Amino acid sequence: MHEDKRLTRRYLTLLVGVGLLAVTLFGGIAAGAVPITLHEVADVLCGLTTAENYRIIYYIRLPRVFCAALTGTNLALAGCILQGILRNPLADPGIIGVTAGAGLAAMALMLITPELTYFVPFAAFGGAVLASLIVFMLAWEHGIHPLRLILAGVAIAAFFGGGTAALSVFFSDKIQGTVSWMAGGFAGDSWRHVLMILPYSCVGIIATLCSYRKLNALQLGDDVAASLGIKVERTRFFLLTLAALLAASAVSVAGLLGFVGLIVPHIMRLIVGSDFEFLLPASAIFGAALVVFADMTARTVFSPVEVPVGIFLSFLGAPFFLYLLKRRMHT
Repeated sequence: MHEDKRLTRRYLTLLVGVGLLAVTLFGGIAAGAVPITLHEVADVLCGLTTAENYRIIYYIRLPRVFCAALTGTNLALAGCILQGILRNPLADPGIIGVTAGAGLAAMALMLITPELTYFVPFAAFGGAVLASLIVFMLAWEHGIHPLRLILAGVAIAAFFGGGTAALSVFFSDKIQGTVSWMAGGFAGDSWRHVLMILPYSCVGIIATLCSYRKLNALQLGDDVAASLGIKVERTRFFLLTLAALLAASAVSVAGLLGFVGLIVPHIMRLIVGSDFEFLLPASAIFGAALVVFADMTARTVFSPVEVPVGIFLSFLGAPFFLYLLKRRMHT
């Protein structure tokens, strides 16, 4: 009976998440400097009208909300993977250096060879993987020690952050175009950005959702997982690569967004439990809804001034991280 109730709650959470995501997507398209009714949005999406708001919806707001939704999904799944393989709810792509590595590589490409911006996802992925490998090597001692990995990640994030600051100094004449990207946001995102993030997102999301059994096995401990036929270190490296791919693709279109990968998986774990069969899709859905909502709020609350969504998420995520840290210190 208890199992049936838990299963019902899990499916209900997924259903509520899908509804919430649909609401935020429509709200993100309708809200802005030029208010558009939901009826107009529906007409444009159904191809029933090409009124003056058509261009605003199709060329500005639709790609923006798609990028926000994919970014939220990718960051939430990356955080979910990292928390799973490290068995630590404080892990996320930003805290262990993955985002910083991706950001430095992407920013270097944009400043040094701006004509190659279409390859930003490749550069970001390379930077994320490099940061991950360095953190892994620093944390390795007869296996991966979660606490050592997080401490190494903090150090690597600081190191790559220094590299980003150095680029800002050396390319001060070109830095203006990347300021909003460094703050994190979706201003100016177009269908080109959707095409940049979409293929990496599809590969990363599908591979992650298909890996729930491996993540569940790792929760039982390395010895038990190995007895179940899981090649522990190889699986951990594969999952880390997936997290790097997801985080890097998000960085390539959204810049340096923080805390999504920390907040969403932790809250979902409290609601649906630790079974990754449900935790992964729930995190993906609510991560997308959170970032779309945050973007909509950041560009409308102080209108006509648009606040970068990265700043908004930092004010939301930092207190939550401190709460988690304090809670773990008392357990």
